[in-house]
Amino acid sequence: MSAELKSVVGRMADKAVLVIGDVILDEYVTGRVTRMSREAPVPILELESKRYIAGGAANPAANIVSLGARAIQAGIVGDDAAADQLRQILADRAIDASGVISLADRPTTVKTRVLAQMGLRFPQQVTRIDTLSREPIGEDTESQVVDFVSGKLADVDAVLLSHYHCGMLTPSLVRRIRDLCAAFAVLITADVQGNFDSFSQLDVIKCNADDARRYLNRDLVSDHDFSKAAMQLHDHLGIRRATIVTRGAAGATVATHGATRHCPAPAVSDVYDTVGAGDTAIAALTLALAAGADAEDAAMIANYASGIVVRYFGNYCPTPAELARSVEGHL
Repeated sequence: MSAELKSVVGRMADKAVLVIGDVILDEYVTGRVTRMSREAPVPILELESKRYIAGGAANPAANIVSLGARAIQAGIVGDDAAADQLRQILADRAIDASGVISLADRPTTVKTRVLAQMGLRFPQQVTRIDTLSREPIGEDTESQVVDFVSGKLADVDAVLLSHYHCGMLTPSLVRRIRDLCAAFAVLITADVQGNFDSFSQLDVIKCNADDARRYLNRDLVSDHDFSKAAMQLHDHLGIRRATIVTRGAAGATVATHGATRHCPAPAVSDVYDTVGAGDTAIAALTLALAAGADAEDAAMIANYASGIVVRYFGNYCPTPAELARSVEGHL
């Protein structure tokens, strides 16, 4: 298995993926705590730095590029300075942003995290301020996206849908993209983020354990519980190839037609931050499937990729060399 997984990692770099979903500008504002405010029981932070990275659906795209493949980004932004900044970040990361559409009637989604530097290894998050619209995109915008997708499918190996509940991936848009992918015989995957019913009849979907619990309205604890849950989701949604439930340190459970398998996660002792691990997982999973891996091997590769990310603060994108070393070291 070790040789096969390493071979898949090597083949991932030849692929191209069209990533469609809610793109986000992540802003990190870091300050050092100096004293408590007299106005309210809160610390006063003196500004030290501001950092901007591509988040939301742009993070899987960043992971795809970091893993040596090519990413084309489709998404919605406003007509504002945040949109310009996000486009520049995508360009700097060599992500093709030709599918990012500007709309004057909505803001670019920005998540501002305020961090306090208190002498620890990493600053601590104090609060988060989100600037966004959850209004679903209109029919005209949806048609623009569909036209863009139809013009790109001949040049990509997979389509990845990344859902962050910001109005981009409407049920009708998902259906139209799904049908286009079927017509072009292009793999389509999705990180459903709890919105299962909108993503039926795709090739592969991924969700986390908490989303599966909420959707099925029952507790899931053992491997047996997760096997039954994954198969129930797989059959109920009519998923064509695989349904994958990620379980953090417990790995992932994979359901295919008539069978389930538990894929353990690598042992990681120095976990610092789980932010972005799900985006890395769906990116690595999609690339591995596009490179010819079966669902179980693709889930294992996604586990190894996520195991790298949690050792860093904030969104981190692993490289092919890091992923290959992780696969070799754990197997």
